[in-house]
Amino acid sequence: MTDDTRTEAEGTRAEVAAKHARLVALLDERALDGLILNTAGSLSWLLAGARVTVDAASGPVFQALVTRSGIDLGIAANEVNRILAEEVPESLAHDGFVTVHPVPWYEPLSTFVDSVPGADQWAIDAEGDHAPALRAARAVLLDAELDRYRHLAQDLATAMSDVLLAAKPEMSELELTADLSHAARRQGAEPLVLLACGEARAAYRHPLPTEAKLGRRAMLVISGRRKGMLAHLTRWVRFGDPKDGEEEFETKLLEVEADIFSDLWDGRPLRDMMTTIQRSYPRRFDAEEWTRHHQGGAAGYVGRDPMLTPDVPDIVQTGQAFAWNPSAHSQALGIGAKVEDTVVFHGEGPGPIEVLTADGRWPTATVNGIARPVTLQL
Repeated sequence: MTDDTRTEAEGTRAEVAAKHARLVALLDERALDGLILNTAGSLSWLLAGARVTVDAASGPVFQALVTRSGIDLGIAANEVNRILAEEVPESLAHDGFVTVHPVPWYEPLSTFVDSVPGADQWAIDAEGDHAPALRAARAVLLDAELDRYRHLAQDLATAMSDVLLAAKPEMSELELTADLSHAARRQGAEPLVLLACGEARAAYRHPLPTEAKLGRRAMLVISGRRKGMLAHLTRWVRFGDPKDGEEEFETKLLEVEADIFSDLWDGRPLRDMMTTIQRSYPRRFDAEEWTRHHQGGAAGYVGRDPMLTPDVPDIVQTGQAFAWNPSAHSQALGIGAKVEDTVVFHGEGPGPIEVLTADGRWPTATVNGIARPVTLQL
């Protein structure tokens, strides 16, 4: 083992131990002996970004039983060698902190618990019974996670800029997303969401790409995953001059986002951000505009962790990532607007919002002290 490999393994061991400690606190709080993690987000988070699925449409190929003494992994037997070689460091499996239980591929993964000594006498719950508490445990990013997140976000922002700087109005939406998918894959990121709309489809908030041409104005969206973490961003490109009122319309949406950023504070109930949004939109748009698309929410190891709704029980925490998603459409102008970046809330003090998905080549406008993306003019 080289010095670099040894240092990386030690860092992973420390990260997993820190997360295990958060889960032990949850076990103590809930009077449990164990907790079974069985979703991709939770497993990737616990194991420092391990790839836990074979493809985006499938479930994890292993589960974890977290107890006060360590972690038991039930892994599909046909995946054990690869998982131990490439996803779960040997140091974890060899020091007794992590115990591996191979499960025949034709049996349910959950049966691995039967091979854990004493487990039949323990109080064990599934993660679905404690979803809000697990989100809270994931929320505050460790330094190592933030470093990985920054690199992913910057790589996706670079890929987005590369693709849109080369875009042409005669290109189709499918061509544009294909180029972005290729660019993201070259960065080692897995594109989970790719959206695009040309001028003719500006009314759609989730425009799955089609053969329609981009025309005068287009939007491109990506959610990409690497090391378990998901980064999200949206960008617009315009070929030719803006219509009268078009730039003002776009600016109004940046003001809505600025209101969201300004109303984040440590300990605030996340659901209270609905009030911020419901007050902000009517000052710039139709009073019902906020109801026409989801507004984003917390980010990290799940697309939205959670998505903002009026009844989410989560609390905003310093060190938490967000990907807000304000959008609007003008029937009079025939255009849409949407702004989305992955950011981290650093709490009080100067620069409490750090924009992760930033590329210095992209044009920006400063809104409340934060550089925000504007439409690229080609």
